[in-house]
Amino acid sequence: MDQSAIYKNRLNDSYKKLKFNIISNYSPQGDQGKAISQLTDGILIDYKFQTLLGVTGSGKTYTMANVIQNVQLPTLVLAPNKTLAAQLCNEFKEFFPENAVEYFVSYYDYYQPEAYIPSKDMYIEKDTSINEEIEKLRLSTTNALFMRNDVIVVASVSCIYNLGSPVEYEKQRIFIKKGEEYFREKLIKNLVNIKYERNDYDFNQGNFRVKGDNFEIYPAYQDRALRVQFFDNEVERIIEFNPVSGEIYSNLDAVVISPATHFLATEEWVQRALATIEEELKERIGYFKKEGKLLEAQRLESRTRYDMEMIAELGYCGGIENYSRHILGKEPGETPNTLIDFFPENFLTIIDESHIAVPQIRGMFEGDRG
Repeated sequence: MDQSAIYKNRLNDSYKKLKFNIISNYSPQGDQGKAISQLTDGILIDYKFQTLLGVTGSGKTYTMANVIQNVQLPTLVLAPNKTLAAQLCNEFKEFFPENAVEYFVSYYDYYQPEAYIPSKDMYIEKDTSINEEIEKLRLSTTNALFMRNDVIVVASVSCIYNLGSPVEYEKQRIFIKKGEEYFREKLIKNLVNIKYERNDYDFNQGNFRVKGDNFEIYPAYQDRALRVQFFDNEVERIIEFNPVSGEIYSNLDAVVISPATHFLATEEWVQRALATIEEELKERIGYFKKEGKLLEAQRLESRTRYDMEMIAELGYCGGIENYSRHILGKEPGETPNTLIDFFPENFLTIIDESHIAVPQIRGMFEGDRG
């Protein structure tokens, strides 16, 4: 193992020693103590499913917070909609101010799926509007899951929608340590590979800029920026600062920079994907022509060829998730990578309003065929 990997593991280990710790003026009342004890015991003896019953306002969130503190497991909290997820996230943040409480929901403000109206021979392209703040919170979630164990993720059912490969996400994180040699050209290349854009004038999240011996990097998942100062090819100083005011928050010994997107593809994956997309495209074009649907065949080929050109040039295209099966080499119907794959092997799942959320989860079955 090289020195960079050793330092990276040590940094991760220091974060992973953090424990869940409730900070609250409340204490369990009534049946809460019994419920906390029974739920905790059930988890420790490997009960797969348990149910907590309680009317609105009976303190179920506080009860589950105590269970999380007892079992010390990374936790996924599923809610049936964004509003309830946001409410739960705020409540857990109040109970666990020193731990990582993350919010993971769909980042679409607007979503118009592609459609075809046969009576008018009208094709409507997919149109979307992505909320950049929610995308930042989603990236913050996956970054936290790789950095520490004391993580609570409050999510809507969209957490089981297709996401990129956690293996590639982990592999392409950038580790920088003070006093270590790091060639600046390599840092630029590595940042571009994980979808950071160089912009020396307009400094926003997901950007980096170079000023002489200084690299300024604005991680896509946090509000604080990083300044890496070099002396020749040695990292002389790492600073965390306010990207607006320039105020310095702290000096760091080391830092890990996570990707600015969940969809990362190596050159090998891209070439494999292009080959299998081409194969499937030919099969579908043949089908439409056989059915006499020449317009549909032409439209499918035009759209897919454009996407293939974008993937070949940039490793990315709009709606890249539609091609994830090809990029990741998965078989039709095989389970896609989701947020759940970013969790460690042992974690706790809590489903709120399960009478609503569980049917939603069942509705995601074979969603790749939707």
